[in-house]
Amino acid sequence: MFKKSVLLYLLLAIGLVLAACGQSDQGSEDKSKEEETTQGNEEEKASEESGSESEEANDKEEDADFVAAYKEGKDELAKAGEGEEVDYQKVIDLYNNQLQPLVAERDGNIDQQISTALEAGKNGEMDGQVVKQIFDKLTQKVFYLTIKHEFQEIDENWGKKEEVNEEIAEAKEYYEVLKETVEKRDAAYETNMVDQIDAGFSEIEKAVENDDNLGFQLGKQVVDKTLMKTFYLAAGAVPNGYATKAAKEAEEDPDKAKVEQAEGWAFYQSISEYITKYAEEDAKIIEKNFNLETDVKELDPEAVNHAFVRGLSKVALHEYEESEEYWGEDKSAITALEGALFIDMIASDIKRMQGEDAYNTLNEQAQTYLDAVKSDEKEKAMEVLEKIEGTLNSIIEKAK
Repeated sequence: MFKKSVLLYLLLAIGLVLAACGQSDQGSEDKSKEEETTQGNEEEKASEESGSESEEANDKEEDADFVAAYKEGKDELAKAGEGEEVDYQKVIDLYNNQLQPLVAERDGNIDQQISTALEAGKNGEMDGQVVKQIFDKLTQKVFYLTIKHEFQEIDENWGKKEEVNEEIAEAKEYYEVLKETVEKRDAAYETNMVDQIDAGFSEIEKAVENDDNLGFQLGKQVVDKTLMKTFYLAAGAVPNGYATKAAKEAEEDPDKAKVEQAEGWAFYQSISEYITKYAEEDAKIIEKNFNLETDVKELDPEAVNHAFVRGLSKVALHEYEESEEYWGEDKSAITALEGALFIDMIASDIKRMQGEDAYNTLNEQAQTYLDAVKSDEKEKAMEVLEKIEGTLNSIIEKAK
């Protein structure tokens, strides 16, 4: 299915991905010289407004082009699953000419991964269905990073309502591509993540209208962390994550199992940095099992799932530590919400391991803590925080 040299290059190109807050872009324009007359100032202002409108139109057109190129490339690569011949050169040209600028800007490693996979597919060195999954899921990661980038732009341009609303629209356009993935997980796990993300965007729009930066920060976290939950459910959750699917398929259809292993690996890339940063040993277990050099028959879905549960619990604990550290600042409320959202990511696991009542209690405590932070009730907050931390540590122990 693979030539080892190509696999090694692809894996070396991976690195540790997903910059937690996106990448800062350079692109500020030089200020024009001040005009000496009122007429000159008005002409300059009119020119700037015209340029801004033109730039916004170009941004919208570029966004549409990126999405169209992704869909066209994915459709061509999907032919491999139907036993049809794939025109890899067409996809390579499409990628190089239309998608690569965005991919390279967001993450140079992903650019190398996608390019390497496409060339390997063209040369018969990688199974076409695996190539399709790498192209599809890593481009989805780029769109996820672009949503985060738009949120960063909103923060930087706060107070410029027209610009900020344009950036919200762009973020929602990229989310529309990811929405199908969210809907699939909602159907598989009976969750309501689409509704949660819609509510997050509504909170963002309301916050912009009311000049409420904290409201924006909280709404942003709901969108971001719910997308992360989507990627976790797709990769490592039980019973419908790709780790479980690949392991079940390994004996009867190793080729299909390998494709599912690749899907799990690609989805994991969107959340790997968080787990690597705060739970390095757990991240190594996940990476080892999803690594395309690992024999899919040796993939251990329970080890993957437990590593995710431990890792995400440790991330939640870190967020609560920051919330306590930044008490009295907006960041305390933001990280309190993040802690609650990381708990929500593993809701089904907590219910399975400790029972539904235990999860409901933990969820209520997380909400109580957030409310106490927002109302500056420190004594109440610290009392409930101790209980939250105790439960999270017990979950980590149970998942060993």
